[in-house]
Parts: sequence; structure tokens; C-alpha cells
Amino acid sequence: MAKLTGADRVKARLRGLTSRSAKQRIGAAIYAAADMLRVDAALSISSGAVSGKNHVPSRPGEPPNYDTGDLADKIEVRQVDDFECEVVASSGHAVPLEMGTSKMAERPFMRPAAKRIRPKAQRLVAAAIAREGVK
Repeated sequence: MAKLTGADRVKARLRGLTSRSAKQRIGAAIYAAADMLRVDAALSISSGAVSGKNHVPSRPGEPPNYDTGDLADKIEVRQVDDFECEVVASSGHAVPLEMGTSKMAERPFMRPAAKRIRPKAQRLVAAAIAREGVK
């Protein structure tokens, strides 16, 4: 799971917000950032080889290649709290692919996606927070 440095400090400041509309706007920005991760991870999978007889497994260290669609289709965003979302890959083979096993090298798709979208996501959420005047 990706963890942002300083997230607890920011969440503590955000909890002080009393305006429901501010909570909704900042929460929407956080959800949009999480959805960017979901889309990027799914695209990294769907850009690989196709399913069926022409399917070619990905190489170690590369995102899994598209096969049945199960992996990419089961990446979802869950709103946990006003200011917290989770991006979850619920396919049964998501964790073995992401982390690898004793018999298979990892084929990460979530961690690289998080690294790619992080700067844009941070700017999106920071802009929403700044519009609300949170210090």
C-alpha cells in the first residue's frame, strides 16, 4: 500500500473543517486522485498482450499483460472517510502479481501507477485544500 508522508498531519488539519461543502470539495479531490490511480493501473494492464491464444505473459518487473480482464476490471476506489480513499485490486491474483510469489517474480501494476500519478494527485488535492483556506 502506498503511504503519503505527512498524511496524518494533513488529515488532522482537515478534521477541523466544519463546512460540509468544504469537506465535500476536498473529499471529491481526494476521490479524483484515487481514481487517477485506478485508471493508470488498469491502463498499464490493458496496454499489454491480448487474451486468447495470442496471450503472452508479461516479463518479471513489468505490469501484467491483459488476459481475461478480471484484474483490470476489479480495481476500484472506495471512499473510507471524508478525507480518505482506498484503491483496491480485489481480483484473486492481484496480490501475487503485484508482490510476486516463491514461484513467480512480481509484475507490479499498483505501485508504479502510484508513483506516476503522485505529483499530479498531490497538486490536485493541495489546490482543493488551498481553495478552502486550510493552513
